[in-house]
Amino acid sequence: MIDFLEAYKSYFAIFSIPFISAFVGWLTNRLAIKMTFYPLEFKGIRPIGWQGIIPSKAKKMAETAVDLWTSKLINMEVEFDRIEPARVAQEMKPSITELAEQITNEVMIAKMPKTWKRTPNAAKTSLYESIAEELPVIVENMMKEVKLRFNEFLDLKYLSVSSLTQNKSLLNRMFLKCGEQEFKFIEKSGFYFGFLFGLVQMTIWYFYSAWWMLPVAGVLVGYMTNWLALKLIFRPLQPIKIGPVTFQGLFIKRQKEVSEEYSQIVASKIITVENLFEYIVRGPGSEKLMQMTSLQIGRAIEKAAGNFSPVIKIISGQHSLDHMRNIAVYRFMQELPMNIRTIFGYAENALDLEKVLQKKMKGLTPIEFEQFLRPVFKEDEQTLILVGAVLGGIAGILQYLLLFA
Repeated sequence: MIDFLEAYKSYFAIFSIPFISAFVGWLTNRLAIKMTFYPLEFKGIRPIGWQGIIPSKAKKMAETAVDLWTSKLINMEVEFDRIEPARVAQEMKPSITELAEQITNEVMIAKMPKTWKRTPNAAKTSLYESIAEELPVIVENMMKEVKLRFNEFLDLKYLSVSSLTQNKSLLNRMFLKCGEQEFKFIEKSGFYFGFLFGLVQMTIWYFYSAWWMLPVAGVLVGYMTNWLALKLIFRPLQPIKIGPVTFQGLFIKRQKEVSEEYSQIVASKIITVENLFEYIVRGPGSEKLMQMTSLQIGRAIEKAAGNFSPVIKIISGQHSLDHMRNIAVYRFMQELPMNIRTIFGYAENALDLEKVLQKKMKGLTPIEFEQFLRPVFKEDEQTLILVGAVLGGIAGILQYLLLFA
């Protein structure tokens, strides 16, 4: 009876090898994926600890991605040319009308409170309307100038890289969403490849059961399952037909689907109309924008003020008139970021960046398309494979200690 139980345990341990190997393959692949993206920030006490490969190299990964967009998918200067300055002025007119009254009241109350209080309502209304008529022209001219000197007002690479590096979870999401099926395949393939390797391992162990066999086999399983999975994601680039079966890299085969997902993320989270205009009116070029529009706004205010200008000069002097003009310019530029939001709907339809990105991405060659996910693995492909090997070796040692020691 004891001999039977011993034999049973021995055979059970041997036959468990493929299943344990399959589990090790699945586990090492799953951990390798998790370690690629998480944690977002370094956990541990340096130098011992870990940060996801993507978050740890967020700036480099973001720059690589943006370089691909600007070289393969989109010329923002050309796309921005679809926005018509006259239409922008038209879309902003209602909000500008309110802004004209608000700024006029603030300036006149600040510099000439008593005179403005005694001014008849009809005269005030006339002044509001005159200024409201001039401001849309200023907006139209401003937009023409922005289009003419586009690269001075918008640095698409800086804007995009900043968005991704400041929000590492968004960078993760971009790669995880587009490679969702591929990462699932890596996990599942670890199980299947691990089982196949385990059958070989079991056969060898049956005839030669040296203690070091299981740890070495664990290293090989961890290494080979990761290596095979990564290769099958991207290779072959072109479809190869063998009998009724067609082989092609999993990611390459999903070009249409991935293009739609990738374009949606880029257009809705990174190169958005809101981000573009926010950068134009608040970014490094905003100072140039203020200088460019200052003179025009000053002339428009003087023209609109009409009969008020001599009165202001008599009461407060030319210096005060200049000061009032400067206040008006400052307030206009201060309110512009909020008021320009009224054109976002029009601008989104005019640019339609998601559609543009999709069309360009679907038309890429396989080798060009590969680059949109390849950076996740290329930089640290060997690290990922070695992590699988180390984890596999540890699992092999535990397997030996639990079943055969």
